[in-house]
Parts: sequence; structure tokens; C-alpha cells
Amino acid sequence: MNLFAEFWAWIGRPEQWEGPAGIPVRFAEHVGYSALALGISALIGVSLGLLTGHTGRGGFLAASLANVARALPTIGVLFLVVLFTGIGIVPVLAALVALAVPPILVNTYEGVRGVDADLKDAARGMGMRGWTVLWRLEVPVALPLILLGLRTAAIQVVATATIAAYVGIGGLGRYIVDGQARREYDMVVGGSVLVVLLALAVAVLFLLLRRYGVSAGLRRRGSGVA
Repeated sequence: MNLFAEFWAWIGRPEQWEGPAGIPVRFAEHVGYSALALGISALIGVSLGLLTGHTGRGGFLAASLANVARALPTIGVLFLVVLFTGIGIVPVLAALVALAVPPILVNTYEGVRGVDADLKDAARGMGMRGWTVLWRLEVPVALPLILLGLRTAAIQVVATATIAAYVGIGGLGRYIVDGQARREYDMVVGGSVLVVLLALAVAVLFLLLRRYGVSAGLRRRGSGVA
């Protein structure tokens, strides 16, 4: 039996759609953890990226720390935080935020710093000052790169949120972990495919945001950093 046949056989069973271990519940848990982690990461990464990019201060340090954070093993961060806080949602969020902040921060910083100096001079010539330049010029121009950072982080978070299952939390990762423990490999395949499909859905969502939220003349900037 190939993987697709195993997946369809597993997902087609009525019991997979019922109860606290059913696909709807596990899907909602996975999306909930992922959305919360991405929201916290966006608040941190976008704020720091805008601040350092606009002022030109602390950008090198922020980018360096972000690159160091990229090298941290997510599962290692998870279990390290468990040692200090115990089992729960906090270790999962800490690990996912450490994973997601770097691409958001770096892309936001690079997007703002990359705004053409002539555009800034023209904005100041029109009477814009300080943070008005940031919100009315730099953010709209940097938006493609900001969205790229958010998309990269969102896909990584969705794919990595399966680690929640290792510390007794739910989500789609439970199918992978429980399936391995029980040697029910159709469950492993089913959970893996659902995570892949969710990650693809997130990628499509951000492509739509880029398509309809960014002007055509600025879209090519979204192919930059990552």
C-alpha cells in the first residue's frame, strides 16, 4: 500500500473525526499554538525591525542575535525550557518564538533600511518628519520583505509545532508521536500529510496577501532576504 492509499484509508475512518483526539480538535490545537507563537514573534520581530531599520541604531546587533537564534536547535530549546517551567504551553511557545523571530526581524530590518534615500528625501521635502516617514513611506515600501519574513516564519512554525506532542500537548504532532509509539504507521503518515497540507495552506494565504496587499511595482522586493 502506498502512502496516499494509507493516508486516505486512515483519514476516511469515522473515528478520526470524533472526540478529543479527532482531526478537528487536533487541527484547532495546532493552528492555535502556531497562531499564538507567530503573533508573539511578529510583535517582537516587526517592532525591533522597524525600530532598528528606521533609526539605523542597533541593527547589526539585532541581526547578529537573530542569526545566532537561527542556529539554536528547536527541540533543545523546548526541553531546556521544560527544565525550568515544567510541562505546558510555555516551553512550546518559547521554542517556536525562538525559531520565528529571526526571519521576521531580519527581513523587516532589511526592508526598511533598503528604502531608497531619494524617496526619503522627497518625503521630507513634502513635510514628513520622524515616524511619519516610517509609517507613510518606509513600511509600505518594505511590506513585500516584511511579508516574506512572516511567511517564512509561519511555515516554519506550522511545520515545527509538532514538537508540542513531545511535552504532552496536543496538535497534529500527536498523530506522529503516538503512531510511532504504537507502530501504527498509517497514523504517522496521516499526521505528517495533515501538517504538510496546513503548511501549504499557510504559504498560499501569504501569497494571496502579497498579491492583493502589495502594489505590483513593489512585489519584486518580496524575493529578497528570507
